[in-house]
Amino acid sequence: MTDPQFAAAGPFHPSRGTYRFVVLAIAGLLTFGSYFAYDSVGALVDTLLKAWHTDRQAIGGLYTLYSVAAIVVVFLGGMLIDRIGTRWASLIFSVLIVIGACIVAVAPNVMVAGLGRLVFGAGSESLVVAQSAILARWFKGKELAFSFGFTLAIARLGTLFSFNTEELIASRLGWHTALWAAAGLCVLSLLANLVYYAMDRHGEKVLGLAEAGSGDKIVFADIRKFSPSYWYVVLLCVTFYSAIFPFTALSTDFFHEKWGLPLTAGAGGNFFSAVFANLFHMFSTAPGTSSIIIFASMCLAPFAGSMVDRVGKRTSLMMLGAVLMIPCYLIMAFTNVPPMFPMLLLGASFVLVPAAMWPAVPLIVEENRVGTAFGLMTMIQNIGLGLFPFLNGKLRDVTHNYESSMVMFALLGVAGLAFAILLKRADSRAGGVLDRGHAGG
Repeated sequence: MTDPQFAAAGPFHPSRGTYRFVVLAIAGLLTFGSYFAYDSVGALVDTLLKAWHTDRQAIGGLYTLYSVAAIVVVFLGGMLIDRIGTRWASLIFSVLIVIGACIVAVAPNVMVAGLGRLVFGAGSESLVVAQSAILARWFKGKELAFSFGFTLAIARLGTLFSFNTEELIASRLGWHTALWAAAGLCVLSLLANLVYYAMDRHGEKVLGLAEAGSGDKIVFADIRKFSPSYWYVVLLCVTFYSAIFPFTALSTDFFHEKWGLPLTAGAGGNFFSAVFANLFHMFSTAPGTSSIIIFASMCLAPFAGSMVDRVGKRTSLMMLGAVLMIPCYLIMAFTNVPPMFPMLLLGASFVLVPAAMWPAVPLIVEENRVGTAFGLMTMIQNIGLGLFPFLNGKLRDVTHNYESSMVMFALLGVAGLAFAILLKRADSRAGGVLDRGHAGG
């Protein structure tokens, strides 16, 4: 963007890096509210069980309903983006998120909350797809990888604050207010989307930008052409994430019940000093301990991605990440070791596997089929994210402990390890493309 016609442009001209990185910051905020709201139910689980007079199976079902909506809409979201453009599509998705979050906030019972989670899920996953299209539109080459890492870090920050503030808000102002806080942050993300709309429209007029495609749209004719390596990555993806997010959905209650960890740090003073206390005492509160793996991902994911680019060894890192999961859940199930230690280990797994897994897809799928590959992978991932929160809650209600759930998650780690081993064998037969770093070509 150094065309002579822009030479006299000011520092905030669309041709300047300053403009693009403001776009990046705004794009990062698009999903901040939805990530906060997604985990607000898990952060408040102990409170909501009493407020809604329900059980853990029903709370897990709220995550299931979210994923059901995501599975359906993943077929339609990419097509909508292609038809009406990223700007309008992302606004529609943001509005759905706000509506869904507001329904949850006013819900008098878990059934009404379920309706809200359906609407919320329909917008949330599609907004992530739209966000990818936005980044592809404004960033290319090395900046593209950086932009994805940056927006992911902002999104994870939403999750981190959800686990460390929602119970605090509920204890001081009531659980309805805590859920309204989540809805309010979704409104903030909608306002950020309006700012993006104006900036993108201006940039398009000045620079003549071409509209980006959806990125994750599924083309059914492409599916039968995928290699075994791709399907092993997909199976690892669904088992890995099914062992992480359904666990965090009810882990706050688990840590509070088994280890007696408090729901807040118990600090006095004003609200913001209490928030700081919660974050500072992350390892000693139940919601804070739940957020350890998110904090690890937020801080270390960009560095892990750079390491994978340099050294390769993607299949080995996926195997290592799967191996780490297994003892984490077994330790939490059958010992009284403070949960911060297995959660730190689980955080390492949550850094390693995604850093190696998602960038592996373009290496084993033809370029013109990458969109279908990611869309299908996201859809199948959400099948697991719909099933296992329900099973987690069901097991807890039937057994009155979390041991069975932890064994279930450990077995998912075993399955993930098996798929990672099969992937390594398939990749070796195909020339070892996944284990090459920059030095390897």
